[in-house]
Amino acid sequence: MRIVAPPYRGRIAPSPTGYLHLGHAQTFWTAYQRAIRAEGTLVFRNEDLDPQRCRPEFVAAMFEDLRWLGIQWQEGPDCGGPFSPYTQSERRLMHLEAFEKLRETSRVYPCACTRQEIRQAAPSGIEGEEPIYPGKCRPRSFFGSDPAGPRSSSSSGKCFAPAAEPKRSLRCNWRFQVEDGRRIAFVDGRFGPQSFLAGKDFGDFVVWRNNDVPAYQLAVVVDDQAMKITEVVRGADLLVSTARQLLLYEALGLAPPQFYHGPLVTDDRGVRLAKRFDSLSLRELRRRGAVPASLIETFH
Repeated sequence: MRIVAPPYRGRIAPSPTGYLHLGHAQTFWTAYQRAIRAEGTLVFRNEDLDPQRCRPEFVAAMFEDLRWLGIQWQEGPDCGGPFSPYTQSERRLMHLEAFEKLRETSRVYPCACTRQEIRQAAPSGIEGEEPIYPGKCRPRSFFGSDPAGPRSSSSSGKCFAPAAEPKRSLRCNWRFQVEDGRRIAFVDGRFGPQSFLAGKDFGDFVVWRNNDVPAYQLAVVVDDQAMKITEVVRGADLLVSTARQLLLYEALGLAPPQFYHGPLVTDDRGVRLAKRFDSLSLRELRRRGAVPASLIETFH
């Protein structure tokens, strides 16, 4: 019996926390080209989950800049589609449903540790990645015997679980408990076989934040699945995030998409571009007279 693959569905998912730069342009152009070659659909998702940094002018700019570059999408906040809403902050109920499933199966736990406490106590893990969580609030392991012995969560009695209509502060992050020593392997569409070791390359990670919004790892898994995305195209800095997300797909009983991670764009010093540096933002490049074709020629 011949198995027919589902129609290709890719996505571009910018966050309106600043102006898009040349690195974003390269990644989103790659996603666009892969959708064209597959004769598939490209979805635009506005990932606006950071209430402190997301601003309306950045939302308007990312639509304008990507259209100027020549990228066309078939579904999104501006044109609708069968899997709306395409603005991530409007998808809270779907994120909550997934969170509750993780909580009911004891895969998440409340954590009151501050970033400073974690940095001081935790090993660094992979360069450029967040520190490995040292386990202060981690309960007895979900996976059975715990070589470090039982640990009681210092925050379990003072954390609130998120609700559909938030009325009070959570005061805690909620972390997903990984199985230390488990190797997560996958084949990337560009970089080939990849392998990460839980507990060494990454540790227990946040899925719901203390400001009562879902964390990136949980939100993208839920939304990519709901929007039937078949391939995720993004930058190579998110390779280890794929390992985290594969664990979430597994815990939620979902089938993961394929992954394709593109190379990162750096400045003259070899530093990866960030939104806080405006010199290579699409907006600034346009102001200087750049044309789309000249930028596209520089993409790997």
